[in-house]
Amino acid sequence: MGLRTPLYGLHLALGAKMVDFGGWDMPLHYGSQVEEHHQVRRDCGVFDVSHMTVVDVSGSQAKAYLQHLLANDVERLDIPGKALYSGMLNQQAGVIDDSIVYLTATPELPDSYRLVVNAATRDKDLAWMRQQSSAFAVELNERADLAMLAVQGPQARAKVAELVTQARAALIHELQPLQGLPEGDWFIARSGYTGEDGLEIMLPAEQSLAFLNDLVGAGIPPIGLGARDTLRLEAGMNLYGQDMDEQVSPLAANMSWTVAWEPASRDFIGRAELERQQKAGASAKLVGLVLEERGVLRAHQVVRVAGVGEGEITSGSFSPTLGKAIALARVPAATAERAEVEIRGKWYPVRVVQPSFVRHGRALI
Repeated sequence: MGLRTPLYGLHLALGAKMVDFGGWDMPLHYGSQVEEHHQVRRDCGVFDVSHMTVVDVSGSQAKAYLQHLLANDVERLDIPGKALYSGMLNQQAGVIDDSIVYLTATPELPDSYRLVVNAATRDKDLAWMRQQSSAFAVELNERADLAMLAVQGPQARAKVAELVTQARAALIHELQPLQGLPEGDWFIARSGYTGEDGLEIMLPAEQSLAFLNDLVGAGIPPIGLGARDTLRLEAGMNLYGQDMDEQVSPLAANMSWTVAWEPASRDFIGRAELERQQKAGASAKLVGLVLEERGVLRAHQVVRVAGVGEGEITSGSFSPTLGKAIALARVPAATAERAEVEIRGKWYPVRVVQPSFVRHGRALI
């Protein structure tokens, strides 16, 4: 038996097929994974993401600590609630984890932030964060008392606003993309992992069951991990453990945009090795692949680039929105527009594209 979120019993009552995900018993789907995928793209649905790890960071040196810990720079967070995405690197510039960090400063706690990191990497993330905190006046507080629900899709904000208090509805309408703010004992963020607009709501665990019931009762169906994976793949969003890990540099994981090089004096963990790699030139890159013929692209299939070399698919699936197989693949840096993928002993031509296929319901390829 794995770890369970506060909503485990309701998932069973709603007919979920439960699977192990990073040590947690989580819903894969509630009937049709493809229908759940389309529901989010066309309307909205709700995900239980309470297995994610929430860590509040505060103290007089909280900013300095995070500027050292993360490759992106929290100095960029210039308005309350603003968030950024970053890798947390080791000294070899491998990705220990990726995270979202929010500025949560208040007059009482002027230097405070909230990090959301992955469930499967919780133990090593917390150990690393605590180890690095020893040189700073900072406090780390894991918020195991919170649950998290993600309501995603073009109608998500409008539909949730109809179900919550007037104050929370006003906040939902005012939030900018990648911004999260508290309202009472809730923290409401305009963020997600689907390529659609939507909300991620952190609330006391004891309130989560009633709120999920309200959402489902209002016609917002529950969505499982299966559709979450195809949605994030279509959006070109990395999955930790597949598209990047501790042996992969952000420069080889389509995460260069998350590295804040300025100011040059900021000594974040892994910087020296990243600078060495950048000067030497990248040997590999993460790209998108589109299979024009019938077939399915899967992780670990070999990618062959004529006259250049070989790579490997990191994430692959059938795209319900596009109606064809797509993948993310790490390939030699010199790869251009065409390649081949080995599927069951045969080679199939694929088109190489930017690693983002669908955003806000619109095909990008």
